[in-house]
Amino acid sequence: MPGIDKLPIEETLEDSPQTRSLLGVFEEDATAISNYMNQLYQAMHRIYDAQNELSAATHLTSKLLKEYEKQRFPLGGDDEVMSSTLQQFSKVIDELSSCHAVLSTQLADAMMFPITQFKERDLKEILTLKEVFQIASNDHDAAINRYSRLSKKRENDKVKYEVTEDVYTSRKKQHQTMMHYFCALNTLQYKKKIALLEPLLGYMQAQISFFKMGSENLSEQLEEFLTNIGTSVQNVRREMDNDVETMQQTIEDLEVASDPLYVPDPDPTKFPVNRNLTRKAGYLNARNKTGLVSSTWDRQFYFTQGGNLMSQARGDVAGGLAMDIDNCSVMAVDCEDRRYCFQITSFDGKKSSILQAESKKDHEEWICTINNISKQIYLSENPEEIAARVNQSALEAVTPSPSFQQRHESLRPAGQSRPPTARTSSSGSLGSESTNLAALSLDSLVAPDTPIQFDIISPVCEDQPGQAKAFGQGGRRTNPFGESGGGTKSETEDSILHQLFIVRFLGSMEVKSDDNPDVVYETMRQILAARAIHNIFRMTESHLLVTCDCLKLIDPQTQVTRLTFPLPSVVLYATHQENKRLFGFVLRTSGGRSESNLSSVCYIFESNNEGEKICDSVGLAKQIALHAELDRRASEKQKEIERVKEKQQKELSKQKQIEKPYAEEASLSHLLHQKQNGTWSGVPMHLPYLLTSRMGTDSHLAHTQGSPYCFRIPPSRLVHETTDF
Repeated sequence: MPGIDKLPIEETLEDSPQTRSLLGVFEEDATAISNYMNQLYQAMHRIYDAQNELSAATHLTSKLLKEYEKQRFPLGGDDEVMSSTLQQFSKVIDELSSCHAVLSTQLADAMMFPITQFKERDLKEILTLKEVFQIASNDHDAAINRYSRLSKKRENDKVKYEVTEDVYTSRKKQHQTMMHYFCALNTLQYKKKIALLEPLLGYMQAQISFFKMGSENLSEQLEEFLTNIGTSVQNVRREMDNDVETMQQTIEDLEVASDPLYVPDPDPTKFPVNRNLTRKAGYLNARNKTGLVSSTWDRQFYFTQGGNLMSQARGDVAGGLAMDIDNCSVMAVDCEDRRYCFQITSFDGKKSSILQAESKKDHEEWICTINNISKQIYLSENPEEIAARVNQSALEAVTPSPSFQQRHESLRPAGQSRPPTARTSSSGSLGSESTNLAALSLDSLVAPDTPIQFDIISPVCEDQPGQAKAFGQGGRRTNPFGESGGGTKSETEDSILHQLFIVRFLGSMEVKSDDNPDVVYETMRQILAARAIHNIFRMTESHLLVTCDCLKLIDPQTQVTRLTFPLPSVVLYATHQENKRLFGFVLRTSGGRSESNLSSVCYIFESNNEGEKICDSVGLAKQIALHAELDRRASEKQKEIERVKEKQQKELSKQKQIEKPYAEEASLSHLLHQKQNGTWSGVPMHLPYLLTSRMGTDSHLAHTQGSPYCFRIPPSRLVHETTDF
């Protein structure tokens, strides 16, 4: 007999779309077999019921046997041995169509019983298992959905235990039901042959036993043919029994081995993460936006194929392209209070997808696999070996991160001070290697044991009180509508330059040198290698605001300023030589209580192919700030000159006020000697009033012809007053 097509029982736990698609083919084949066997049963039942219709029933049976080769069975439709055997049976049945119909008892035992048993027991068992499997599959999907919606922030141990137990029970039930269902479908491939051959064999044997005297109608060749068919049936039955026993043993072994895998989030210590994969497949929940703030999650089967991420719905024959992951970026994210989420962003930043893994192990393996594919390791001959070698090289390149206390102690400033420099990088992208790198040791740029800060808080803030204000301005919220909050003027409102970029913080570390662009490249290398070694995939996304005064990191959701970097303190900035998405800058700050102690910290960020633009913006901001400082100094110098002139004018006016009374008394003394008949003339307008007030009530103003300002003094007081003057 030819080989039998079988469903792979070992793949029932994975429950991949390919397995489901193959299951659909077997179910379609079972439906076709059921339809065909119903027709054959009706034909044989006519033989048993009606003696008068015996000839017609056998003719219909012969006709159906002839049409077997025309049937389009999804499995085993091209069985030439079976077709030729049935063709020979159809000829014999045509010859016996005129036989007696007194065979009801023998036909009931030898012909009707096997086909009835197959129809009522085997086919109904398939239908029952199909319904039970469908119910178990739906229960498992519902349990997985409830488990995926478990809150990460508000974990309830009781609810988590119940949901996990529900997933365990439903998955175990689905696995067991699916394995028995597969076993029944595989067995059906044998039973359909037996169900076809045994009734025919019983029918022929009944005819032979009934017509012993009619042996002249049955040749020895026909008996030999029937004997061979009987032997074939027994061989098929023995093969089926052996295969059923093997499948039952496989089911028992898989049940024992798969028990830990029923838990949706297995213990990572028992199932370690493989970081060297370049191919992976499994179910993921994909986030689909349905509105501005609403979204839905669809569970689909994802697998990698070369540099592409493919998705395939359950029941589909083949998958479709979900995203090109060559040169992409992947990072762990928090999304809608769901666990184990990660985001994949295409190389041009135009397309991104948020996916949710079922367990922590799958979460880390998916991120590592996509990272390896993004580096195009899969194009090599031994991709997993090269991935392992890359990870090992990264492990040897970076010292493990010390504890918090060691980090804190290492950040304390050294005794020696560094003279301040104002050198900056005039170019945002340095495409060629610096020639100074060959003469300058890497240890003079970044110490091998320098701690790395992976979070958004700068380590400089811990030991620098003078910088606390600059780095701690995280409490003020930037108004997105441009209004001033509470009458307070924004510190960058008058700035000429306002440019906003989307960046992701990778890390920062203290460096020894701040006058060589190679320090930025070496810092990038160490931070990226440390992230790969310590399995740190999470990156904080922020908005980088470049102004003429400072650089600000702003929270994209709340618009709160996370960090502020004064622009004069940014002494060096550069992009990566090959990956233009990476850029960094060196910030020079006071390293201790004394302002003379300086320290330099290098900050590394990732952008969406805008590293050169950011560096150009920083360079433009420093130029604008330089010109503004020169204009400010010129304006202050001009104001100082005007203040000196104004001070000189005030001193001159004060000197004149002091000399004025002495000049008036000298003029009055001169006029007293010009007395003409007791009347004085030619005096300023205010002197007559002054003199009359000093002479007393006897003196009074007088008007003379031609002299408007005159007064008269009595002769008796003239001598005395003159003497007083």
